[in-house]
Amino acid sequence: MKNPTILVTGATGKTGGAVAMQLLAKGYAVRALVRSRDKRSEQLYRMGAEIAVADLFDPEQLTQALQGTQRAYYLPIIHPYMIQSATAFAIAAGEAKLEAIVQISQWTSSLSHPSLHTRQIWLVDQLFANIPGVAHTIVNPGMFADNFLRVVDFASLLGFFPILMGKSRSAPVANEDIARVAVAVLLDPERHDGKRYRPSGSQLLSGYDMAAIVQKVLGKRVLPVEMPMWLFYKVAQQQGVDPFLISSLRYYVEDNKMGTFSWNGGTSDAILELTGEPAEDFETTVRRYLAMPFAKPTMTNRLRALVNFLMIPFYPGYNPERYDRRMRFPMPTQPKFCLSSERWRAEHSPQVAVLSDRKV
Repeated sequence: MKNPTILVTGATGKTGGAVAMQLLAKGYAVRALVRSRDKRSEQLYRMGAEIAVADLFDPEQLTQALQGTQRAYYLPIIHPYMIQSATAFAIAAGEAKLEAIVQISQWTSSLSHPSLHTRQIWLVDQLFANIPGVAHTIVNPGMFADNFLRVVDFASLLGFFPILMGKSRSAPVANEDIARVAVAVLLDPERHDGKRYRPSGSQLLSGYDMAAIVQKVLGKRVLPVEMPMWLFYKVAQQQGVDPFLISSLRYYVEDNKMGTFSWNGGTSDAILELTGEPAEDFETTVRRYLAMPFAKPTMTNRLRALVNFLMIPFYPGYNPERYDRRMRFPMPTQPKFCLSSERWRAEHSPQVAVLSDRKV
């Protein structure tokens, strides 16, 4: 029997790219959906992927991109109008008679969360679950290891590791492990229809624990430094982080401090159960990041890091509250962080859950 063709959204990103490459390695036909061609899409093309360029807000272009595919990996975009893009994809999936969608969600997905992005993620969960005739599975990781290790160059170049969430703990999971879970489901979607899986790292770690692991790998002293939010906003401004992402991140920091990412045990065995291999340990992930060009202790990198560090005080920093008001984002009448919401607790109690609302 011929293998199905699988469409991968976010194919030039970190998780989508890993999904595409793993599928190609297994001999599956991959159609990589991108907004524009670049070096990353050309690399996928050279590996054997078909490249489809489409506007993620255009149902007609998405329908055309989906024609001839049978399954899809869907990664919601980080955008104030993400729900419009997801609705366009849902319409296109129905018209293209897609067999299955594996959707990346969030551990925090909640209808009453103060983050607009997180509330929209919850809406997408419900929307995709009710596309007639399409098998649907949710993959809802907690904290990505990438969120913590994108600043590992501070440790390798300047000798300190920034900590944003104090001593609260999470089980950071590697992008590649998230992709392995998604791929396992994509290869047998009917068996996983209506389920949600939470891939996680193998152990709960605080920022201080992570700093100790980074120090061990580097073989030199690394100072853990707690970063106040006002300083984080300055660094984010300097690095050009999307203000909409910052609007949500400030709430996830609070969720983590409240214990949302360590609740119900904090870890799961979803990766082992679905792939037959355990989750990558954090030390292994750290070693991979420290081997990347941006973290190597070259003279150029050290000089750039030092200059950027000295320039931080001169950046104004984001003001998420003002940004939200200017964008006129709606807010629930009674916004609730995850652990304060009985519904969120009910929806996230089992590590592997069956979705309650199914299509007819």
